[in-house]
Amino acid sequence: MRPTLTPLHRRIACQSRLFSSLPPEIAARLLDTAHVKKLRRGQALFHHGDTAHSIHIVTEGWVKLYRIAPNGAEAVVGVMTRGQSFGEPIALRRAAYPVSAEATTAGEVLAVPAQAFLDLLQAHPETAISVLSATFLHLQGLVEQIEQLKARSGAQRVAEFLLELCPEGAQSATVRLPYDKALIAGRLGMKPESLSRAFARLRDFGVVVTQTSAAIASVTALQALAHDDGSGTLSRAI
Repeated sequence: MRPTLTPLHRRIACQSRLFSSLPPEIAARLLDTAHVKKLRRGQALFHHGDTAHSIHIVTEGWVKLYRIAPNGAEAVVGVMTRGQSFGEPIALRRAAYPVSAEATTAGEVLAVPAQAFLDLLQAHPETAISVLSATFLHLQGLVEQIEQLKARSGAQRVAEFLLELCPEGAQSATVRLPYDKALIAGRLGMKPESLSRAFARLRDFGVVVTQTSAAIASVTALQALAHDDGSGTLSRAI
């Protein structure tokens, strides 16, 4: 028997980019069709080439989206966590997944049947705005990721990653690395040895990284590094 949705599952789902713009009564009806999938660390959710039948929302843990290049290298496309949805356009077209998904920690995802969403779109065409909004946010994220890979140094990419983990408004912080360093490297488009060099460079900016955490002496200094446009002294330091 599949685990049923709890009130917490529903609250998390309604924070996702897909459900946040839906009227509450429509979101509730759609979530009535969903079920919970519990995942072990390393367990595949789907594989590249599988036909998509569901939209997924992470409610606990981390899930990586990746594909294997012809040379056998793993390219990490994204790492999803609590409250994030993925696969919307693919599932609604019943197309083949262009990536694979795997749990990097133990966790849970909600699976919302694509057919239930299509039926809802036919009955309430105005809900298509929610799908368009989710798709736009996904594309915007991909554009930002490409910009980061093309225009930022390795140290800047790591700085931006660490800043995303900092509490809002913090002047200094010690943050827990959410997943292992090999996955961080893949997420940032770097080799593990390049990530190690970037961590070493960040010591000059008051960042000390251990196996599982990063101590940031000055969030402001890290922001200055991350946003440096290459014209100042910071760029020459990295």
